[in-house]
Amino acid sequence: MFFIWRSSPSVQRRLLTLRDQRSPSPLPSLFTGSFSSVSTMSDKKRKAAPAGKERSAKQKKLAPTKKQPEKQQQQQQQQEEEEEKQPKKQQQQEEEEKQPKKQKRTAGWLQDLLMQQRSEEKETKFNEMRLRVLSNTEKMKQGSEGVLYWMSRDQRVQDNWALIYAQKLAMKKNLPLHVCFCWFVPKSELSTLRRYSFMLEGLKEVAKECKALDIQFHLLHGSAGDVLPGFVSDHSLGAVVTDFYPLREPLQWLEDVKKKLPGDILLKQVDAHNIVPCWVASPKQEYAARTIRGKITKLLPDFLTDFPPVEKHPVTAKKTAEPIAWDTTLASLPVDREVVVPEWAKPGTKEGMAMLESFIDVRLKLFETKRNDPNVHALSQLSPWLHFGHISAQRVAIQVQSSGRKAGQAVASFIEELVVRRELTDNYCYYNKKYDRVEGAYEWAQKTLKDHAKDERPYLYTREQLEKAKTHDKLWNGAQYQLITEGKMHGFLRMYWAKKILEWTTSPEEALSIALYLNDRYSLDGQDPSGFVGCMWSICGIHDQGWAERAIFGKIRYMNYKGCTRKFDVPKFEQKYCPKNL
Repeated sequence: MFFIWRSSPSVQRRLLTLRDQRSPSPLPSLFTGSFSSVSTMSDKKRKAAPAGKERSAKQKKLAPTKKQPEKQQQQQQQQEEEEEKQPKKQQQQEEEEKQPKKQKRTAGWLQDLLMQQRSEEKETKFNEMRLRVLSNTEKMKQGSEGVLYWMSRDQRVQDNWALIYAQKLAMKKNLPLHVCFCWFVPKSELSTLRRYSFMLEGLKEVAKECKALDIQFHLLHGSAGDVLPGFVSDHSLGAVVTDFYPLREPLQWLEDVKKKLPGDILLKQVDAHNIVPCWVASPKQEYAARTIRGKITKLLPDFLTDFPPVEKHPVTAKKTAEPIAWDTTLASLPVDREVVVPEWAKPGTKEGMAMLESFIDVRLKLFETKRNDPNVHALSQLSPWLHFGHISAQRVAIQVQSSGRKAGQAVASFIEELVVRRELTDNYCYYNKKYDRVEGAYEWAQKTLKDHAKDERPYLYTREQLEKAKTHDKLWNGAQYQLITEGKMHGFLRMYWAKKILEWTTSPEEALSIALYLNDRYSLDGQDPSGFVGCMWSICGIHDQGWAERAIFGKIRYMNYKGCTRKFDVPKFEQKYCPKNL
């Protein structure tokens, strides 16, 4: 499951409901029936027979007489109705036997389906509201020799609105198309083999796809501000298209590039990560899911459409990309190699689509009732591929809705988390520059945490003790062990896990710092808006309300061990994830 923290049943949920007032584009019309389980009865009334009209022979036959008791009359009527149905039933059975039996979908059906759809000719318009101009100029200069897509957050070829637009721009000007990724690994304890090998292997797949489409893929070594402007000049490129990332560091990369790019270079940004672009969904920080849900739902008919394919590019570049030494790049990564990629998660778009396929076929039907049970495989497990942009959330929404219809209410519950809750996290990080600090919390939350900062803690643990799962709480230790070994933690336990860090450390500031460190270092979906909001929700009450006041937590929502035992089989989880050799 992607990093959604508010999955507790105690949190009231309002599911998405598309509005019928708007004229939907072809694909969103599929969604109008599934976000609401309410069915309406026909308003038509049966017409009464005109007075004095002669009764039919059947009516006369069925009418009770003095000689025939009413009960006997009813039995006779039922018998005759059954006799009338018999030929129809037999005919229906014969027709069903003639129909070919439905076969179970074979592995890989989703990829095959998408390949077929992309080969079909269809017109899908690009919604210009997805992009914004960041440069002073709005036109590409004369004499340009190509268009560049600067790939950052969305590391895939197909289902990528930024690359789709870049190709559209290049084809309009009859120019070659280039794609580049700026490969830069910061010196940090958060830089691990788990994170960067997953990313690199995904980019390797991107490069292979680009080559097949006659699109030049370049892996530029260095920070974007240092290497990208020079690359643009060397290749005489006239326009740069990039994707959207609301976190502090990527925003700084973008500012660095803007400052160093020549003034006559067109720079455009496309939000290829959210279904509804972040700046379109809302112009301000939203207070909670309930305040953004209606805004997103209203805009879905305009944005939740199918994707046009990225095609084989018709213009070949004169300057081709240099060969990439993938193995050398991987071997020379300046990262912590003890934190490795877990076996369950294989990088790249193909593996991400395979995980989506298994979710639709196997786990989706369990999502509605079992998603808060860490012992049951009911979650999508898609968060690593969504985080690195190996798959598109929009593609996930389309396929879950169209291919998972039999799952019923589970579809609406999943879409609520995939769309509303996930896009709310981008909103928070984009409009709140203190998204990873206690100062970024609401005033009521800051006050209540300050009022209880000096409260006596029942236990106090250091960051090292917590990292090695050395606490008195077997459930917490198990959750931490799962995070370290598998690179993920069940969504329900992430809430409990973070709240206990607040309870067992000296201050809210220390608790938030430790929670973010552990999540961003070990989780495959770490260093993501969903992770920052998850920790802020658990520790600082972001997107939540005030609750009954208590020690340490103040008015922040409280969770305890006993409450977990009422939700699922805690001993079973503790036994499976008993920390070893940490």
